[in-house]
This record gives sequence, structure tokens and C-alpha cells, in this order.
Amino acid sequence: MILPKKFAKSSKIPPKGFKTANEFFEYVFNDKKMIWMGQNTNHLHEKNEIMDAMVSCLQSKEYCKYPPPEGFPELKRLILQDLNLESFDVLITAGGTESLYLCISNILKPDDNIITCDPGYLIIDDFAGRFSNEVISVPIYSSENDYKLTPDLVKEHMNENTKIIVLIDPLNPLGSSYTEEEMKEFAKIATENNIYLLHDITYRDFAQNHFLAAKYAPNHSITIYSFSKVFGMAGMRIGSIIGTSKIINSVRTVLINDLGTNVISQVGAISALKSKKDWIENVTTTTRNNQKIIKEAIDEIKGVFIPVYPSSSNMLAIDLQGTGIDPKDMAKHLLEKKIFTRQGAYTSKRFGDNYLRVSFSIPEYQVEIFVDEFKKAVEFLRE
Repeated sequence: MILPKKFAKSSKIPPKGFKTANEFFEYVFNDKKMIWMGQNTNHLHEKNEIMDAMVSCLQSKEYCKYPPPEGFPELKRLILQDLNLESFDVLITAGGTESLYLCISNILKPDDNIITCDPGYLIIDDFAGRFSNEVISVPIYSSENDYKLTPDLVKEHMNENTKIIVLIDPLNPLGSSYTEEEMKEFAKIATENNIYLLHDITYRDFAQNHFLAAKYAPNHSITIYSFSKVFGMAGMRIGSIIGTSKIINSVRTVLINDLGTNVISQVGAISALKSKKDWIENVTTTTRNNQKIIKEAIDEIKGVFIPVYPSSSNMLAIDLQGTGIDPKDMAKHLLEKKIFTRQGAYTSKRFGDNYLRVSFSIPEYQVEIFVDEFKKAVEFLRE
């Protein structure tokens, strides 16, 4: 990719900042020295079977043809095997976000409402606001509820018009996740009230333990699956929707892309699932060790803490309230040091001024650079 002319001579942040989000991301993307801790992407895959499969697909010019419209059968079978949900149906999509949009647009009617959480993946609220009467965004940034949407909170906020409960599990941005008992309780709520659990498991493979809603409420759960994170394929834009045949047949009625999902992405995804056993331990071990390095550094800094530790994902939040530092200022300062992080406002309307979100599925030496620069940044910005 060629740098825009105004950035070509210098990699410094423009004095007046960026006019658009796209301009910002283009700048960050093109800076090859940037440490990428702002989008929860996985940079731990070396050259392996996944890359080899996609390169081979390019060389054979398979991309000249349209793929099966709902995805290669082999890929669909491998996804269901990965989740041990072989009796379910699956659709291949252009990423988890598209999957969320399709499900929300298919289920919600103008009189319905949907329960989400804050902090959370705010694009879900945006989607839901287009199709429903109300988005009930439940505040969860509290140790009283372990920084997550609990069954009790759902009961407190739901009503006769509630149609969907969104469970981002593990949760972006905090890394909180659910016990088996909590998931069983969610399943009971969904079944008894004839509503859906929209279970986004994008970060599932980073968790020590994880429980699928589909196991406990098969007829009331929709599972959102992504290749962006643990598989290291964020730029390939591929994911899927898993549910009963009845649910998936309903989603089929709102599909827009009837010509199928990127061939190269699907070939890479097939290889990723086939080779998963060969690399998953390295990825999870490295991320958990990186998280420990960050925690040890944070514990030394007065006024800073991590709300959820250990995180069940490849990201965590660093609360800066006790320092008086605005997360926006911290993110900007670190960006000048070639470290890309995200201020809390990206994932929370209520609590965005509290925390900085950082992901850590990157090489260990880059995490060491981050903790060193973060310590310096706290002292600098306190002044």
C-alpha cells in the first residue's frame, strides 16, 4: 500500500490529527514499525500451513471462480467439529461482524428490544438500533457483577418485548467470561421466555475455560464464530453463523452476498482448522505470558489497575481513573511512541474515560516495549 502524499515524508502524527477514522487507520496500517495492540489482532503466527494454503490458492488462480454460495462444505464441517456441534447448521460469512448484522436484522422487529452491555462491542448497539424499538445497554463496569452481564442483570432489565440477549464471551474489551452455571442460567432464561442468546465467541480459544450457550439452549442460541483472532486472519474477513437448521434457514432469507465468501479466505480457514492442534498451544501460552508481564508492570504503578485479571481473551483494560489521565491522551502519547492502543470510548459510552484497552497477542519483546513506554507515559502525563 502506498502512503498518502501528506504522510509520505514523515511517519509523525499530523499536527491537527486525523480528519476521519479511515484516515487514522490508513496511517497506522502503513507504519510498519507500529506495535499493534489496538485491534485485538493476532500477530503470533509465523509462516505456516495457513499462509501456504492461501499462497497456493493464489498461484493456482482459484480466485477467478465463485465459491459455493454458503461456503465450502469442508469448511462448514470443520467449524462444527471444532465446536463439537455436528448436529447444527452453519453459514460462512465475511467475518463475525457481518454475522452479527445478519442475525440481528433477521430476528428483530420494530416492537422488539435487545439487551447488550456497556462496555461492549458497540457496533452491535448500532446494528440493533436500526431494527428494534430499544437497545437496553446494561452498565457492567463494576466489581459487584465481576465486570460482565450476569443472569441477574438480564432479569432486572428484560421485559415482554425483549427478543435477544447478546453475550460477547469472552468480552471485548475487558476479557471477562462465563462459568458453566452462569451459561446454564442464561439458557434457562432464553428457553423460558422464548428469546435468543446471540453468543459471540470470537475470543473463545484464548480462554482457559469456555462454555457454549448452544449446548444448553440449542433452539434459542445463535453462535457467532470468527477467524479474525486466534487464527490470525483478521484481514481476510471470514467467519460464520451456527444454529439449528430452523434458525439458519431463517437467516438465509436476509443474505445479501449470494455469490459466496472470499475463496482465498476460505482456503486459509480450512487449513487453519486442520492445523490448529499444531499451533494453538504456542499462541495461548504466549498470550497468557504476555498478559502476566503487563499485570506485573501495572501493579507497580500507583493509581492504575486491571479490572479483569486474568483476562479470558487476548486483550484487557487498564483503568487510569486513579491517575487523572485521560485514556485519549494516553493512546495519543503511545501512538507517538509507535504503539497502537485504544481509548475506552471505542467500547463504552458510559465508562470510556476510565480505561485504555490493549491487546497482547504479539511477540513478547513488543510487550516489553509497551510496559516500558507505558510506565514512562504515566509519569509524563501525570505532570
